[in-house]
Amino acid sequence: MESNYAIEIFAALSQPTRLETFRLLIEHEPAGLPAGEIARRLEVPQNTMSSHLAILARAGLVESERHSRSIIYRAVLDRVRELTSFLVQDCCGGRPELCEPLVAEFTLCCTTPSEGKNAC
Repeated sequence: MESNYAIEIFAALSQPTRLETFRLLIEHEPAGLPAGEIARRLEVPQNTMSSHLAILARAGLVESERHSRSIIYRAVLDRVRELTSFLVQDCCGGRPELCEPLVAEFTLCCTTPSEGKNAC
């Protein structure tokens, strides 16, 4: 990943509603959520949510698919992986044991249910 692309992703996530939207979509992977449901849950007008979703889509963070009259949005988890890899690609100066806590935290988030949610 190039620095400019990472900056575009961070810019898209630098607004509170977009960050909440992206986190909500990650929580609802792999099924995703209809745009109207996202707006309802976050108490945002639908036209405003549409703008936020468009910005997230341009940054490659979400994708959409039409189902009948609804548009279902999903987080692009590969983008999360790419961004995380970009951030830690030079981590630990060639000492992978120093990165083990980071890897363990991600593994815990993805595998351990805690009160009906991910552990993290």
